[in-house]
Parts: sequence; C-alpha cells; structure tokens
Amino acid sequence: MTDYAHIHQPVLLEQCVGLVAPALRTPGALAVDCTLGLAGHSIAFLKAAPQARLIGIDRDIEALRMATARVEQEGLGGRFIPVHAAFDDFSRVLEERGIDTVQAVFMDLGLSSLQIDERERGFSYAHDAPLDMRMDVSQPLTAQMVLERYDAAALTRIFKAYGEERFARQIAQEIVRSRADEPLTSSRQLTALVDRVIPQAHRGSGNPAKRVFQALRIEVNGELEKLARTLPQIANRLAVGGRLVVESYHSLEDKTVKSFMMQGTRVDAPADMPVVPDDMQPFFAPLTKGAVMADDKERERNPRAASVRLRAVELVRPVPQRWRRRFEHEADGSMQRAGARHGATGRRRGKRS
Repeated sequence: MTDYAHIHQPVLLEQCVGLVAPALRTPGALAVDCTLGLAGHSIAFLKAAPQARLIGIDRDIEALRMATARVEQEGLGGRFIPVHAAFDDFSRVLEERGIDTVQAVFMDLGLSSLQIDERERGFSYAHDAPLDMRMDVSQPLTAQMVLERYDAAALTRIFKAYGEERFARQIAQEIVRSRADEPLTSSRQLTALVDRVIPQAHRGSGNPAKRVFQALRIEVNGELEKLARTLPQIANRLAVGGRLVVESYHSLEDKTVKSFMMQGTRVDAPADMPVVPDDMQPFFAPLTKGAVMADDKERERNPRAASVRLRAVELVRPVPQRWRRRFEHEADGSMQRAGARHGATGRRRGKRS
C-alpha cells in the first residue's frame, strides 16, 4: 500500500476544511477541487462532508492516476469523479456532466509534491534534470524550448513579470549568448548560468535561480492566464451559499485572486447614490480577514507552506446579470489575449539577439 502522506503534505489542511466543509452540508452537495494533486485536501473534504460528492480536476495524468488510487484506498471512490483537464476548462467540465452549479470550489495553486520530487520533470533547481517543467506532459511547449527559441526581449519579459527578477535583462542576454555555443538542456546548466550573472552582493536567501525557475514554469504552463480565465467561470457556477477557497504561493497569483474576490465584496455604485440597486450590492462575503498564512509550526513541519496565502469568499446572493456578462467577457478576453501573446512569441522564436 502506497504511503501517500509521505509523498504529499497538504498545506493549511485544517483551515481549508473549515472553510470548504460548511458549504457541503446538504445531501448531494458538490465540490470541485480544481488542482487535485494527490488528493490530500479532497479526501479531507469528503471525510468532513459525508453527504457530498467531489470532482477532482488535474492536468497531470500521473497525479490523477495516483489521486484516484488514493481516494479508492480510503473507501471514498463512490463519491469521487476524477477528470483529466486543465482548470480553465472548468465550465466545460461541468457542462459535459450536466451540472449547473456547485457548492464549493477549491484551488491549491502550488506546485504539487509529486511534481517537485519527480526529478525528470525539471521543476526543481535542487536536482539536475532535463528542462521540461510541463504539468501536462502531453502539451508540446517545454522550458527547454522557451530557452532555445525566445529572444532576449521575450525572456526578459517573463523573468520580470513572472519571477520579479531584478537581473532579468542580464540573465536573458546571457542565455542568448550562451545558447549560441551550447544549448541549455538541464537544470544544472541553467542554475550555473544564473549563478554567474547575479552578483553576490545582490543575492537574497535561497538559490539565486529560484525566480527564474518560477518564471519559466509559469510561462510553460500558462498559469496566470489560466487562473484569470478560471475565476470568472467559477463565480458564474457557484450556488448561493457556495464558497471559493484559494491557496496561492507567490505574489502574482495572490494579487490575481485578491483582486478578483474584492470585485464582488464591494458596492459597485457611486458613493453619493442614495439607494443602491440590488445588482450593485456585494455578492461575495469574505470568509478570511485578508490572507491566512501558515504559522511557524506548520512552516517547520512543511517548508512548502512558507509562502502560502489562503483567501476565501462565499456567494451571498446570485451574481447579477451584468456581472455574469462581465465575467464571461473576462474569461473569453483572457483566452484571446493568451492566444495573441503566444502567437506573437511564436514569431519571435528562432531569432538571435
């Protein structure tokens, strides 16, 4: 019997269960775990809400296989529906199953322990491995392809935007220079390159390549674009009393989640309006005061909890039609922007700077 708990420790498990389970008290309640991983959170939700069912979505087919085996091992398979998909297919996943609304949606946006620990996936700078970084190994784009084909301007953009790397331009220029002599194919090569570029006096704690690896992973998997597409879909599918609970692990994710949730927690009307119509009233109620973070005890037990930010809201009234239309537009618009950006990047590929 596989010891899954040894492989994966869910972050802020007790707090997440406390936020999700109250929405699953009615018979037939349905939760969606958009980032199933090894199902640590999902199993806890099902145990805390014995009348509920859960759809588990993951784009990593190996993680989905292991999670399904783990759920069945716990005797919960009859209430569990595994789905191989990216979480920005949220609406399609529900439509294909004839589901209009759900009572809870959970997202754990961190890289799973399985992905980090599988050295051949190349997610970690701590081990030498091919520069892959795909969460879904069926997609074509890898980190190695990004480093081979993007020009210096494109590389600078992703290191700045997704890694908040101070030396983004210098690292990008060194990548372009170095690949003319030798292709970058391994995490060891990339780590050594970053180590050459960043001055000792400007290094923080940890490996100096951390931000570059993060930026490449986000670019390869389109993580922020998928998140921006998914949150509006979720809002339009929540039942009244339904809850959205999200764990983020870096500032860009958390900023996206915070901004989205705040849209629905504020009165959407001029301050001097004497009577606020229903469709301008808040439709989300915050369930957390700001972001919940891991305490010292949890960080010591599970170092991957160090950067977590947990936020949650409850849908307290139906989403007004004008907001529904806005959310649909946001989901469609971010998809179009992603397509345009990848198209533009594609035209830059192969150039040398």
